[in-house]
Amino acid sequence: MFSKDTYAGRRKALKEKVGCGLLLFLGNDEVGMNYADNTYHFRQDSTFLYYFGLSYAGLNAVIDIDNDREIIFGDELTIDDIVWMGSQPTLHEKAAMVGVADVRPSADLEKYLASAGKCGQNIGYLPLYRAAHSLKLLRLLGVKPGDEKPSIPMIRAIVDMRNHKTAEEIAEIERACDVTADMHIAAIRMLRPGMRECEVSARIQEVAEAAGMRLSFPTIATVNGQTLHNHYHGNIAKSGQMLLVDAGAETEMGYAGDMSSTICVDPKFTARQKEIYDIQVASHLAAVGALKPGVPFKDVYELSCRVVCDGLKQLGIMKGDPAEAVEAGAHAMFYPCGLGHMMGLDVHDMENLGEVWVGYDGQPKSTQFGRKSLRLARPLEPGFVHTIEPGIYFIPELIDLWRGQHKFEDFINYDEVEKWKDFSGLRNEEDYLITETGARRLGKKIPLTTEEVEAMR
Repeated sequence: MFSKDTYAGRRKALKEKVGCGLLLFLGNDEVGMNYADNTYHFRQDSTFLYYFGLSYAGLNAVIDIDNDREIIFGDELTIDDIVWMGSQPTLHEKAAMVGVADVRPSADLEKYLASAGKCGQNIGYLPLYRAAHSLKLLRLLGVKPGDEKPSIPMIRAIVDMRNHKTAEEIAEIERACDVTADMHIAAIRMLRPGMRECEVSARIQEVAEAAGMRLSFPTIATVNGQTLHNHYHGNIAKSGQMLLVDAGAETEMGYAGDMSSTICVDPKFTARQKEIYDIQVASHLAAVGALKPGVPFKDVYELSCRVVCDGLKQLGIMKGDPAEAVEAGAHAMFYPCGLGHMMGLDVHDMENLGEVWVGYDGQPKSTQFGRKSLRLARPLEPGFVHTIEPGIYFIPELIDLWRGQHKFEDFINYDEVEKWKDFSGLRNEEDYLITETGARRLGKKIPLTTEEVEAMR
C-alpha cells in the first residue's frame, strides 16, 4: 500500500476533475467457485484500489463532491469471521491507512444514495464487469441490468489519471516486470522435448509465488501459438516445435507485468522457424525505436505491420507493396492482433472502462479485421506504460476462409502460404514506459533474438 497521502491526493484530484456530483465505487465481494465457502482468489476492483487502496472484500465507497465527503461503507468482522480468517485491523483502522475518517455500515449505503437522489444529486458510476455489480446497482439505485448509464465524465477523469503513472507506480510496475522476466527466463531454461506444457506453466507460477506475487492473468504456455489466447496446457512439447509463453506477475498491490517469449523446443531454432522469428523481431525492434511522446501509437502499429509484410514478401508468402497491403488489411492474415495495450493495475489497464477512452481518447475504433483488435492508438504521452508485442501467426482456418473468398489475392500468395499452415505462431513481448524524451523498457531483459534464446537453451 502507498502512503495515505497518495490516496488522499488521488481523490482530491478526481474531485477537481469531475467538479460536482457523487461518485460511487463498487468494491468486489468474495465469489464462490462451486459453493459459497470455496471461493475464487479475491481480487479487489482496480479503480477501488487506485483511490481507496484496500484489498478487502465487502467494501464500497463514495466520493460526495458536492458535500465534500469521502466515505467507506463496510462491516466489521464478526467473531465467526475472525475464527476462520484470523485477526485484522478494524475497518476504521483500515480506512485511516488511506486517509478516510468517515466509515459507515454497509446497510447505510443504500440510504445515503437514496437521500442524494432525493436532493437531485447526480450519481456517477463506472461500467460494470461482474453480474454481482449489476445486482448491487439494481438494489442501490434501481437500475435494471442492461439499463446502466456509466458516467462519461467520471470515466474520462479516471482514465486520464490512471493512464499517467507516477514514479511510485512505475517502481511498483517494475517490480512486477522483474519477476515476470524471471518467470520467462525459468521457462526458457527448463523446456525440453517430451515435457508437458503444464510443467512449464507450473514452473512459471512457482517463480511468481516464490517472489510473493501471483499471476496477473492465466498463463499461456502452448505449442499451438497460432491460437492467440490458448490456455490449454495438456500438450507435450515435441522436437521441431516452438512453445509460446505469455505470462505475467502481479504485485501484492495489484500492479502487473506482462511479457511473452517464443522458445524453440530443441536447443536451436530450425532454419524455417528462424526465418519467421527474425521477421517478428525486426517488427518488434522497429516499433520500439519509434516510441516517443507525441507519436500516435496507431502509427507505430502501422510501421510494425509494414515490417512484417515486407519480411513475408521476401519469403514469397506476400507480394505487392507492403504499405498498400497494410492499408487494405491484408496483413491481418498473419497479424490479426494489436501491437500492445496499456498496463498498470490491470494487465490490460482499465479495459472495463472502455478502449475507446483508454486507448483512443474518445475517438472511434476501426472495424477492420485485425485493426479493430488494436487496443491503443492515441498519441503517446510521458507516464504511459504499455506493451509491445507484434506477432506472426499461421491460422489454418483463417487461411482456408480467405482463400475460399479469394480475399487479398493481390497481396497474399496462397500457394506459398499452404506450405506454412503447420507453422503455428509466435510473438515476443516487452513492457515500456514513455518518458519525456523517448521510451524505457521496464524490468529485466528477457531473450528476444533467436541467438539470445539459444544461448539460454
